[in-house]
Amino acid sequence: MSGDDELGRAYRECARVTRSQARNFSYGIRLLRPDRRAALCAVYAVARRIDDIGDGDLPAATKLARLDQIRAALHRLPDAGTDPVLVALADAAARLPIPLAALDELVDGCVADVRGTRYDTFSELVGYCRCVAGSIGRLSLGVFDLRASADRSTAGELADTLGIALQLTNILRDIVEDRGIGRIYLPRHDLDRFGCGLEVGADGGFTDPPDRLAALVRWQAQRAERYYQSGLRLLPLLDRRSAACVAAMAGIYHRLLARMVADPMAVTRRRMSLPGWEKAYVAARAMTRSAP
Repeated sequence: MSGDDELGRAYRECARVTRSQARNFSYGIRLLRPDRRAALCAVYAVARRIDDIGDGDLPAATKLARLDQIRAALHRLPDAGTDPVLVALADAAARLPIPLAALDELVDGCVADVRGTRYDTFSELVGYCRCVAGSIGRLSLGVFDLRASADRSTAGELADTLGIALQLTNILRDIVEDRGIGRIYLPRHDLDRFGCGLEVGADGGFTDPPDRLAALVRWQAQRAERYYQSGLRLLPLLDRRSAACVAAMAGIYHRLLARMVADPMAVTRRRMSLPGWEKAYVAARAMTRSAP
């Protein structure tokens, strides 16, 4: 098999992973030019692999060993062996300014998950979000085209901030699911402030008084909103297709957050998501708004 054939197969595998796993991000990724789309699929496929290790059913010790292994493999790039996902990532990083060191932060965040790390303060939680999602923002920025007048350092800070906004939204959306596997991300200080413990009763629901829990969720959602307002200032720094990609991905999560503010207890009744038609609408609107 020729090198070009191997590389094509590698990128096709990353695209397959993205189509099957990126239920929200894929709507934005498809708005990029083909070469940039392929590169972002490679970034996503590697991030998905890291997340799957942390969220899988293996014993904690095995998870930690596998996270060490993938960290070592990433450090060996551009030597990717025959692993198609790493082959694609190595090629993308050779073509574009993708800060591969940010993947170390993603691994660090997954290690914290496996160890069951809890956060006392909101500042500590933001640090975790910066590892697992701000890192993805910075990696993605390496794929995007910046406008000629844009400062890459400023754009990096905004990409990091927007990633934090998305992760805070994820944490609220998945509060029941995470509690079911023993994970609590909301800071202890905030739980104490609102008189909540996130203890689970015999019926599988939280035992906290609904009014207190609703106030807690709304408080955290309003905090996340401030990160959106700051992070979305990234859009004018990007070229049209990159801005549309980010607007679509962030727009889907931003809409979820708005629904949490309107109905905080919805996160305890079901896993919130937008229907496919609405995600497609957000993506189409993002592309239209980004048009010159």
